[in-house]
Amino acid sequence: MAENRQVVLPVTGMTCANCVATIERNVKKLDGVETVNVNLASERATVSFDPGKLALENILARVERAGYGIAKGDAVYKLKRLGDANDAKRLESSLSKKEGVLLAQANLATEEIHLEYIPTIISQAELRQAIASLGFDLLETDGMGEDAEANARKKEIQHQFHLLIVGLIFTIPLFLISMLGDFGVLPMNVAHAWWMNWLKLALALPVQFYVGWQYYVGAYKALRNGSANMDVLIAMGSSAAFVYSLPVLFGWLSGHVFFETAAVIITLVRVGKYLEAKAKGGTSEAIKKLMALQVKTARVFRNGIKLDIAVEDVQKGDILLIRPGEKIPVDGMVVEGNSSVDESMITGESMPVEKSTGSSVTGATLNKQGLLKVEALRVGKDSTLAQIIKLVENAQGSKAPIQKLADQVSAYFVPVVIGVALVTFLIWMFLVPAPAASSGLSAFTRALVNSIAVLVVACPCAMGLATPTAIMVGTGKGAQNGILFRSGEALERAGKIDTVVLDKTGTVTRGQPQLTDILVKSKDLNETQLLSLSASVERGSEHPIGEALIAEAGNRGMKLIEPQGFNSYPGQGVSATVDGKDVWVGNSKMMDRIHLPESTYEADVEQFQAQGKTTLICAVDGKLAGIIAVADVVKETSQTAIKALKDLGLDVVMLTGDNEKTANAIATQVGIENVVANVLPDGKVAEVKRLQDLKHSVAMVGDGVNDAPALAQADLGMAIGTGTDIAMAAAPVTLISGDLTAVVKALKLSRKTLRTIKQNLFWAFIYNVILIPLAALGYLDPMISAGAMAFSSVFVVTNSLRLKRARL
Repeated sequence: MAENRQVVLPVTGMTCANCVATIERNVKKLDGVETVNVNLASERATVSFDPGKLALENILARVERAGYGIAKGDAVYKLKRLGDANDAKRLESSLSKKEGVLLAQANLATEEIHLEYIPTIISQAELRQAIASLGFDLLETDGMGEDAEANARKKEIQHQFHLLIVGLIFTIPLFLISMLGDFGVLPMNVAHAWWMNWLKLALALPVQFYVGWQYYVGAYKALRNGSANMDVLIAMGSSAAFVYSLPVLFGWLSGHVFFETAAVIITLVRVGKYLEAKAKGGTSEAIKKLMALQVKTARVFRNGIKLDIAVEDVQKGDILLIRPGEKIPVDGMVVEGNSSVDESMITGESMPVEKSTGSSVTGATLNKQGLLKVEALRVGKDSTLAQIIKLVENAQGSKAPIQKLADQVSAYFVPVVIGVALVTFLIWMFLVPAPAASSGLSAFTRALVNSIAVLVVACPCAMGLATPTAIMVGTGKGAQNGILFRSGEALERAGKIDTVVLDKTGTVTRGQPQLTDILVKSKDLNETQLLSLSASVERGSEHPIGEALIAEAGNRGMKLIEPQGFNSYPGQGVSATVDGKDVWVGNSKMMDRIHLPESTYEADVEQFQAQGKTTLICAVDGKLAGIIAVADVVKETSQTAIKALKDLGLDVVMLTGDNEKTANAIATQVGIENVVANVLPDGKVAEVKRLQDLKHSVAMVGDGVNDAPALAQADLGMAIGTGTDIAMAAAPVTLISGDLTAVVKALKLSRKTLRTIKQNLFWAFIYNVILIPLAALGYLDPMISAGAMAFSSVFVVTNSLRLKRARL
């Protein structure tokens, strides 16, 4: 059985939540489709299907049959050595087989290849690599590496703007002529001249059937697919006003023409849609900023020659040269040089990080000072930045549980509105007393106007945009702060958390032992000499505590001495001869070997252990020389972060496999009262479950490896880790920086996003609940209704955009 394939398709032509439902319903009918998720805000459809049963072309055809388009990229590449027709045919055949390539045409005369492709499935970089792998060289041309999907969206917005301008050119004079005539500003002989209504028709025609043609096409396709969307409401409302005016124009009916109403409805809706499209562009700004971080070129050494190449052509194992002030092109490891690197664009943390030989570096980060030589380790789709962009895109395209209500309402919304409009017409036509003759309105005209107002005031768009726009901005804002939400559901869940469970090692603490104290007990040695002797002995050991001594000696610039006659005593310590002295480093059992009285060091050891520190007793030539304390120290920001979590009203619990004394010492330092010590991984799962049984909504924060079972059990797993671990992290939320303050930011962001979603949904529902009855009761003119409808969805999008300015 073939493994399911997931593709993301950039859809064009969607206007409201009903469009989402139409595409999902139609694509799901295809045999082999597992899931379909359409996002109105990002205008993308994520389809999971069985490639053994279904081809991508079938899915594209079904989307287009439903009345929607696919944003396609066009690329024309100039080639070297396109020798003959066989070369051209081979190139076309090979590229046509690539998933996402819709058209491949080689031109032998111009030595060009023209490609039409889906940019969310295959990129220009991949197309160029495919061409190169076939043995063809490309000439650099303008537009290489451009964002094809963004260009397609831009063209669509430009077309909408063109239609808007045409609509305004004809609608404004039509509206002014009608209003000036109605209010008696125009002379009577002009206002009631036989040609006036014909002038109005001439001005209304281009608006109705050029500017508004998209609504007719959309309505036809929606109805053909057994659904009704916003296009149906606009087409019905404007057409009713336009068609009613024709018999009045020809003298078959007496009364007013409503050409200006039809034109204003279409133009105002077009204004709203244009503003909405522009605003929706702002919701994906975070992704654009992430993409803009990608470096365009890299300086590599190949065969001893220094070359500047496109970053897409960097291969694993290449040696890159990065000068001060330049961005690091790809993920790698420093093989030569020392520098500090600004990683804020990836982690959200502003402090530069020191790098030296052996240090890992992340693509798109900024080399601040020294010259670095870096070996490329992760390139293309495997790079940290590419993984981040992929995670954010997936999250932005997903649906949050809170959206289900809006989806259910949207499925019935338009048919219900059409029903309300019909009932409105019948009530005003047959049950409400006829208007006075002086009003100039017949019962039919009044009923028609009120039913049109109902049709055009209803707004399914706001409901469809309420959740996805907030999710897009929220996940994007998170990515800019080093917080990656894997889905809209994770973002929503984070806002409902009331208890945060923290792993100790690597989360609250650094996760690496550090030397904290040196207590000299010999008159013949000073602190530096004691550390030098102890660290020199530990050179023969691989124990983490010994490494802490060696690291501290390195920080102090000490040159260590090679130990002679090294011996290791598991569970006790090490010994060796250093500079002619017999040095013993270890615990009390180690000191028993040389018969050192426990009374000489017992009190000092207990004092350090009470602080949660591990002690090493040092003896030189059989006499007590000193005591060194080592501890897994608390991260600088942990205390601040835990206080901030409490200020948010959250309960904080610390879990650890360490002993109670050490755990309580760390907890006291950071201000945690609830501590569970001596816990194995399965015990962490049990503790999370116990809290859940007490009706708590639990977030588990751990390193994502040994805490994996507890992360999975929690209502929300939050993996603390570095950028290079992102691709492997399985938790719903990944905190790139490893800083505990990111937990606070994530929960704050989620709460604000959830609040924005609720505001949007409230507005979308209350708008329709209030204005549809007002229109039905005759209190809204169709033109005012069209304006209200146009700006309701704009309000929802702009409200979501406020999240970009939220303080975390």
